[in-house]
Amino acid sequence: MEKQRVEFVIEKQKNIALIAHDNKKGEMIEWCKKNADILKGHFLFGTGTTARMIAEHTGLPIRGFNSGPMGGDLQIGARIVDNKIDIVIFFSDPLTAQPHDPDVKALLRIAQVYDIPIANTKATADFIITSQYMNTEYTHTLLDFKHNVEQRANTLDINI
Repeated sequence: MEKQRVEFVIEKQKNIALIAHDNKKGEMIEWCKKNADILKGHFLFGTGTTARMIAEHTGLPIRGFNSGPMGGDLQIGARIVDNKIDIVIFFSDPLTAQPHDPDVKALLRIAQVYDIPIANTKATADFIITSQYMNTEYTHTLLDFKHNVEQRANTLDINI
């Protein structure tokens, strides 16, 4: 089965999701303060409490979704699928069990499937935000999911 590919463009003005587990929210707020001049040139989104705290402590405009345990990670993932999130900055806490860990794994997986930059640490976030691509368009290729689903559906032999 031939796999078709399609080009996607991440625009100059990025749609950035900001997420932080409870023990990492302070670190996320400090990171946003440090990078406010860059962040204010982009569209910001975040999960519930993180978005609210970023707005309150930095003054940056940010659209909040539900909190992570209430489906916020999945809302961000859905927007990745719809090409409405370009970058995910997710300060996760590797030392504390999370009740919504399956949602977190789904978010990380969908970011990989759609080949978008994702940072799980401050160091990685620093590399992304200072990249030459933060201020330019970036074109990447992905599998043409629609074409491949159609092709697969046509090749399946099912008895109905």
